[in-house]
Amino acid sequence: MPNILIKVPTGAFSDQQRARLLTRVSETAIAHERIGNDPRQRSLCWVLIEEVRAADWTCGGLGVHAHAIPCIVMVKVPAGVLDEQMRKDYVLGLHQAIEESAEPDDGRMLMTSIQLTDIPDGTWGANGSLWRLADFTRAAGYRHLLPGA
Repeated sequence: MPNILIKVPTGAFSDQQRARLLTRVSETAIAHERIGNDPRQRSLCWVLIEEVRAADWTCGGLGVHAHAIPCIVMVKVPAGVLDEQMRKDYVLGLHQAIEESAEPDDGRMLMTSIQLTDIPDGTWGANGSLWRLADFTRAAGYRHLLPGA
């Protein structure tokens, strides 16, 4: 049940590219967190793209937007869902999903900064209640955490 916020400079992606980005990042998150296939389980994966004015974004004090697409991705996931290998695979998968969303002949370099943040057990509220890992596992159907996995 990730909450994923993607920050990109305004205009870095067209409407069609943003739609691809939302789809590919969602699919990547669902696969890497091993969320169940039921549409109710998949609906717990929230992805949001936020555009920031390019003039308000620098890399090393410089505006790089003519040559690069900087992209910050913040993923919040319940603590205990991901192990070390899953984290490594997830970061690579997210980078690739973003890369595949850009036009192949764009010519700008993709620069991603991806942060996976574990939310401590019992500190994530959902629909007015505090949830624990067992609640998330039941709701999201984390295949690797279900009994008998």
